[in-house]
Amino acid sequence: MPMIEYGVYQIPDDECEKCVLDAITAGYRLIDTAQSYFNENAVGRAVKKSGVPREELFITTKVWIDNYGYEKCKNSVLESMKKLQVDYLDLVLLHQPFADYYGAYHALEELYEKGKIKAIGVSNFYPDRLADICLFERKVIPAINQIETNPMNARFEDQEVMKKFGVQHESWAPFGEGKKAIFTNPILESIGKKYGKTPAQVILRWLVQRDIVVLTKSVHKERMEENFNIFDFELTSEDMENIKKIDTKMSLFFDHRDVDTVEWFDSMVKIRRENKK
Repeated sequence: MPMIEYGVYQIPDDECEKCVLDAITAGYRLIDTAQSYFNENAVGRAVKKSGVPREELFITTKVWIDNYGYEKCKNSVLESMKKLQVDYLDLVLLHQPFADYYGAYHALEELYEKGKIKAIGVSNFYPDRLADICLFERKVIPAINQIETNPMNARFEDQEVMKKFGVQHESWAPFGEGKKAIFTNPILESIGKKYGKTPAQVILRWLVQRDIVVLTKSVHKERMEENFNIFDFELTSEDMENIKKIDTKMSLFFDHRDVDTVEWFDSMVKIRRENKK
């Protein structure tokens, strides 16, 4: 699994195909999509047009909450494979820690055993939920837990739990979508100047040196290339410790353990379900 990947969250279907082709040209080999992004078809078209052999690409998708439960999950993954025009997926994650994720996870285990999926995992699972899925009624330990991880929400404790169970830490929103003036943070700017790198490149390098797989996203090819260009320098232990000072231990988006957040996800599921009718 590559350490840096290209994600297509919030990229419209009509723009997504070109973006994925640009990313592959820039050197990315891991493409991350999801059922709830509504652009799996575009990713599939781009992968076909790229000319890159399938075995050189690592394709991830995520199962949406409304497709949880054993049968619905299994059928939804097979549908995702059709949209992506592939006969296997490298990684499939359960997107959110709600509803019948047990039934959904059992479906992923079955598809994994049949060779339809090369690896299975979860996304947005906090330590208690991750321990739950690792310890009870499972045959396969999740390979990945994809969670918000950035300098302002560094998730050191979460990573320790993942190490305990042998789960790979993967970061979404490494830049926090630019919130809290992260790109002009004086610590990141100072470190970047030492190496002739941008604060964004410093963030990505910091994550990679923590052994965290990084999910990046941009619709601009020059930014894609910049994000990929992080393997020609190394942060010192002092740099790593200084970046730790930025950590607030708080999400820049939402807390899945908060009742209001759960209610918001429930309303979103219902709205999308109605829009399908």
